[in-house]
Amino acid sequence: MEDLVTEMLIRVGEDPNRPGLVHTPYRVARAWEFFSSGYRENIHELVNSALFEDKCDEMVVVSDIDIFSQCEHHMLPFYGVCHVGYLPKGRLIGLSKIPRIVETLSRRLQLQERLTQQIAECIQEILHPQGVGVVMECRHMCMMMRGVQKAGSNTITSAMLGLFRSNHNTRSEFLEIIKNQRKWR
Repeated sequence: MEDLVTEMLIRVGEDPNRPGLVHTPYRVARAWEFFSSGYRENIHELVNSALFEDKCDEMVVVSDIDIFSQCEHHMLPFYGVCHVGYLPKGRLIGLSKIPRIVETLSRRLQLQERLTQQIAECIQEILHPQGVGVVMECRHMCMMMRGVQKAGSNTITSAMLGLFRSNHNTRSEFLEIIKNQRKWR
């Protein structure tokens, strides 16, 4: 990776030996090791023993999960928040595991649309709940720094599975919780 970064610096017209850039290839390689760590994580191991049998059947929502990922088209960051809700069916997951799932899946080259769906499907696969809802609100550097150069635009995606898709009241409750939590900040 360091050799690739050195070559890139040369190709953009820089001198990789100038003082400010001497350690850049090393730093970029370490940064990309972190940005791509989701490829090396096993979500089932991450969740481990944080699954609990329980009769709870009311909606569980974890909102405003910070998200940072890399767009697979331009390898530029996108960032924002993710809201995850599920309707238990005899099984709960440790609350901290939901942001960990989001984090692991986001540390891969991604599309926001696919990432949103992957999070919902992962929660569905692990918990087998009555339903799952995921809403993600992000800003994309590829839209802000290049292309259309629209710094103020947000992209909102959603994935609704089970009762979140088929039952209007369940979907509405989830979306209302997300909307209202903004007032609590």
